[in-house]
Amino acid sequence: MMLRLGKIVLLAAVAFFYTLVVFNNLTDYSSNWQFVHHVLLMDTTFPGNHGMWRALHPALLQTLFYDGIIVWEALTAVLAWIAVAKLLQALRAPAAVFSRAKSWAFAALTAAELLWFGAFLSVGGEWFLMWQSKIWNGQDAAFRMFTCIGIVFLLLALPEMDDKPPS
Repeated sequence: MMLRLGKIVLLAAVAFFYTLVVFNNLTDYSSNWQFVHHVLLMDTTFPGNHGMWRALHPALLQTLFYDGIIVWEALTAVLAWIAVAKLLQALRAPAAVFSRAKSWAFAALTAAELLWFGAFLSVGGEWFLMWQSKIWNGQDAAFRMFTCIGIVFLLLALPEMDDKPPS
């Protein structure tokens, strides 16, 4: 029971984190907008790099990109809160029922992992060469989040105590 509670509490921490991220992005839109703006402009990458053709200059496209990130974060938060509720409902249920309730959690955590790995590390880090910037490089933070959420994902993926190991 304690392991199940640990899984739920850690998932709730992920849901709370994403709720705060969305709240901060909506109430202080310009702070993270500056980050996205400069990454997409590639204006602090190495001088003379040959990837500058990738830079995204139109403000409307930058806004859509940033708003898309916020929507993605909001969806992740909603999925995670639904998952917490589903897991709490199944807390004392047999292992098979609790395991089925994890599907919402896996959806939320997959969305979270895709954001950090797909959007920040791959698109921001490699396509827009964010790694070249000393000022607007969010790769360490993205890797930290990818790792933390990955640990929660792996913990949730552990079979429940009365589950039979796969044959």
